[in-house]
Parts: sequence; structure tokens; C-alpha cells
Amino acid sequence: MSVPKPEAIVVGAGPGGLAAATALHRKGWSVVVLERSATLEPIGAAIAIAPNGLRALDTIDAGVPLRACAAIRGAATLRRPDGRVLAPTSGEAFTARFGEPMVLAARAELMRVLLAGLPADALRTGTTVLTVTPGDADRRATVSTADETLTADLVVAADGIRSPIRRAVFPEHPGPRYAGFTTWRAIVPAMDITPGETWGRGLVFGAMPLADGRVYWYATANRPAGATHGDAAGERAELLRLYRDFHEPVGDLIAAAPAEHILHLDVHEMATPLPAHHRGRVVLIGDAAHAMTPNLGQGGNQALEDAIELADVLSGATASAVVDALPGYSRRRVARTSAVVRKSRRIGAMAQWHGRGAVAVRDTLLRVAGRVAPDAALRPLDPVLAWRPPTGAAVSTRAEV
Repeated sequence: MSVPKPEAIVVGAGPGGLAAATALHRKGWSVVVLERSATLEPIGAAIAIAPNGLRALDTIDAGVPLRACAAIRGAATLRRPDGRVLAPTSGEAFTARFGEPMVLAARAELMRVLLAGLPADALRTGTTVLTVTPGDADRRATVSTADETLTADLVVAADGIRSPIRRAVFPEHPGPRYAGFTTWRAIVPAMDITPGETWGRGLVFGAMPLADGRVYWYATANRPAGATHGDAAGERAELLRLYRDFHEPVGDLIAAAPAEHILHLDVHEMATPLPAHHRGRVVLIGDAAHAMTPNLGQGGNQALEDAIELADVLSGATASAVVDALPGYSRRRVARTSAVVRKSRRIGAMAQWHGRGAVAVRDTLLRVAGRVAPDAALRPLDPVLAWRPPTGAAVSTRAEV
């Protein structure tokens, strides 16, 4: 007699949720993805896929099409607002050090690739989860929506930084806190740029090329949580004011973005780690478990790691064995993701320094380090990008792109 497939419900159809659904599906699970939005519109302009994220994608045969998006070649620099170089590097140096490129892809492209790995009927949009009961060794987890109540052997909470599921299963946890700065992002038509970031006094501006020639830019500024400057046009006007003294083509990049296409979000992080990333038959991944500042570009990559590690922990597990297996997932992920959150916070704090004296010291140290050790800008990434898929994960055979 055949053993029925274990069943999983994934809540949230972002990159982490879709990767987890695909990874579990490939391990023989029956998977349903519940997404509250009526249509699957990617939130955010672009996403940086680092070597660790590419290796995670390889295990679900999604790495090859994303590598085709690699476009950061030649010089890449960290600069002052006047254009003076603080620390040089290059796309080639990055690839030589970490064995893979840094890929900047439109989020829509990543979502398309991940959806291709799922059965057509796996995704249910326009479905808001109202309540979750985590279950235990003897009872399946329960998920209630406005239309029905579902049960499953596993619930994957990939429902983002404001995760209602996290609040339900860890009500004692304080949740995310404001990191002290806000961010804007946009994709604009092709323009001649040198990839990299510019650090000012409490201001950061970054610009990176996409494979199709367009440019993705992002900006950050220190200001109180929730502060706005009226409508979308007012926000763009404020951006042009804040960065008016930055080197070219910063102003042109901001001006090239239609005001309504500039995404503005305050930055929050999980400063207090969760005691575990699971409870009962519920497991948390991505921002629901370990939201971090964007300074390492690791939010999405850690969610991809989560997905692959979760599927590996559950590989071969029967429905009744899920509760016993999930502590292994927490052991793998809590310490690592907490360390990445802390490292991202430290770099973000330094990048957002505002005091004239502190910024002068920071810039001097960066210039000296860049001269003495040309790879100084890449060294902090070593432990972050060193992750490899667990030996039990299926690795695809891929051609080099």
C-alpha cells in the first residue's frame, strides 16, 4: 500500500515562500501556497542574489536562468558624495573570491523562475489567512481563511516582516523594531553608471545595472519612522533635495524615475532573535523569522537558504515525524541568521553615521583599508557567502553562463 504524501501549506508567495514550496514539492510533498494579494505582483524593484542564494537556487534547478541576469562587470566602487573613491572592487574580483557573481535581478524575473517549478494549481491568490493552530505530534496544523479551514502536516510561514503567524505562535516576542532609517528604490532606463554605493552623512545611494540595460537604484536616509513628504511627487522632491550635492549621475537617476514608481519603505529588523524558528508544525522562514536591514543584501538570500535547509531537514520524514524533525531546522538556522542580522546592523549603522567627525574617521579608515588590502570591501562577506547547500539537497547539473 502506498504511503500518502505529506501535506504542506505555505503562507506567502514571496521568493522564500515559493522556494520553500518548490523544494518541498521536489521532495515529494503535496504543497499549497496561499497568497493574500489578488495577483502575484512582486514587491520591490529588484533583488540581489548572492552566491549563497544562487547555490540555494541550484538545488531546485532555478540557478541557471538567474545567472543570465549577472551584469555587474568591471569597476564597482564605494565613494564619497563628491565622487572620491573610498574602496574599489569589481564584479570580476567578487566572482574570483566567492566563486559566483552577484546577480541583480528584477524581482518579477525571480518570481517567474520560482513559479515555473510548481504545479499550476499550487498557488491560490486572494486568500488571507485568519488563524493558525500549530498542532503537535498528534494533531495536524490548522489554517483558517475567510472561505475554509485547511489542515496540513506542516505550515510554512513566509508571510513577511509583519507576520501574523509569528505573532500567533510567538505572542511573547517583541517583533521587529525600526532600524532608524528609511529607504527608496526604483528601476530606471539605461544610463551610464559605475556600479556601487556612495556614503554621505546619514545618506547612502547605490546604483547597479540590470541585464537588460536598465539601472536599479536605492537610497537611504536617517529620519523618524513614518515620516513622509506628502504624496509621491513630494517624496521624489525630497530625494532630489537630500542628494543634490552628490556626484553625477545621482540626481539624474532620481529624476528619471516616475514619482509613482519609487518604492518607499521604512527599514525594520528583528533585533531580538526568536527562541526558535518553529513551534509545533509551524515553521517560519525569511522576514517572518529574521528580518534584517538591507546593508548586506541578504534578506532574500537567507530566505532561500531557509527554504533549502527546511526541505533537507524534512527529506524522507513522514507526516507523523514532522514535529520531531523541525527542531533540527531551528538548530541550523537560528544562530546563522541571527549572526547575519547583527552583521547587517553593524554595517548599516556605520553607513548611516551622520556626525561630521565620525564620518571623516570612517572615510579615512575605508580609504586606508582599500589601499593596504584591495579586497577589504569584500572580506566581511566571507562567512556570510560561504554557505553551501546541505549534502542531502538535490543539486542540479548546470552549464556555466
